[in-house]
Amino acid sequence: MAFQASILLCLLVLLPRVDMSSTPNRGVRLELTHADDRGGYAGAERVRRAADRTHRRVNGLLGSVDEPSTGKLRSDGAAANVHASTATYLVDVAIGTPPLPLTAVLDTGSDLVWTQCDAPCRTCFPQPSPLYVPGRSATYANVSCRSPMCQALQSPWSRCSAPDPSCPYYFSYGDGTSTDGVLATETFTLGSDTTVRGVAFGCGTENLGGTDNSSGLVGMGRGPLSLVSQLGVTRFSYCFTPFNATAASPLFLGSSARLSSSAKTTPFAPNPSGARRRSSYYYLSLEGITVGDTMLPIDPSVFQLTPMGNGGLIIDSGTTFTALEERAFVALARAVAARVRLPLASGAHLGLSLCFAAAAPEAVDVPRLVLHFDGADMELPRESYVVEDPSAGVLCLGMVSARGMSVLGSMQQQNMHVLYDLRRGLLSFEPAKCGDL
Repeated sequence: MAFQASILLCLLVLLPRVDMSSTPNRGVRLELTHADDRGGYAGAERVRRAADRTHRRVNGLLGSVDEPSTGKLRSDGAAANVHASTATYLVDVAIGTPPLPLTAVLDTGSDLVWTQCDAPCRTCFPQPSPLYVPGRSATYANVSCRSPMCQALQSPWSRCSAPDPSCPYYFSYGDGTSTDGVLATETFTLGSDTTVRGVAFGCGTENLGGTDNSSGLVGMGRGPLSLVSQLGVTRFSYCFTPFNATAASPLFLGSSARLSSSAKTTPFAPNPSGARRRSSYYYLSLEGITVGDTMLPIDPSVFQLTPMGNGGLIIDSGTTFTALEERAFVALARAVAARVRLPLASGAHLGLSLCFAAAAPEAVDVPRLVLHFDGADMELPRESYVVEDPSAGVLCLGMVSARGMSVLGSMQQQNMHVLYDLRRGLLSFEPAKCGDL
């Protein structure tokens, strides 16, 4: 663990600091759009898509611990598997000089910032905006194979070829999406008046799959190539508006990210030393779950993270419904069912497994639900764990089961202002009306 941390620290020191020009000490505010808003999805279809996206996302997150031999190999021997790129929240930024607007997936579970590039583009999936053309930008520059930026991208099993002056990369995602290209630097525009020069990003010229009406991905993880690491900001926060709302969700970078003195705080857990591909994740220590007034009899080992990256819980922007390790989910489902006391119903059309028959779902009394983290209890309001489908007469638990790890999803974070303090290694949160921030 100490060795891994020292390597990361060295890379952060060696990486050139990007040049950010904006109003001094103000920070940056961006708007996040839910991916289903742009597709016009609502009601049961929106829930079903979210459940399907959650399962694919969690499977991709679990797949990130696979050995490199399971990944696709490039002709130059480079390989990498990371988690599913399935989109939940999208952010609008601009790239190049002159700036070209693009929409990208916001991802707290990965590092690389990348977009599709017409350089030329050998294979590109459909996207809502024109392709970025490096040759039309005055600020595009390739990254060399031996540069610190390229070294930050590479791993022992994924190296650039010494004779090649460029820094090639290949990333495949658990949902079938992949991007293949070169690492470069470019000027990015965040919001209306924040210009960031020299951001390292992946210029993908062979891309498969898709990223839900977007042009690429903005990694916000813990590694040196994430946007927050490159900007050098010590904190960021977001506040997700309700799952069924169409209002944008605010994202704050730097000094604009702040909570009140009453916010609750829990430390990030150390990343596993034996799973390099999980070094981007934000782990939390979940110590138990209360339903009603009763702490569930869940063995603490269910939520423990092993050195090889098994188990544990991460907080994630790309997973909609919280996924609990199977033994914890079974205990939770039994406790909820015992207290709701309604006939069970099929939730297959929603993709959820614990549902009840209810002529008036909104009138059903449900037990309180509290997640106990290290030093902080997160009591969820009803709308953050109950899914209602009045047309079908069902009420469901908005969580799913997983094997191998647990993930705190965005629905359980809705109407909660969540702050990542990168300098102190802390996560803070407090209830908020996100649409009013």
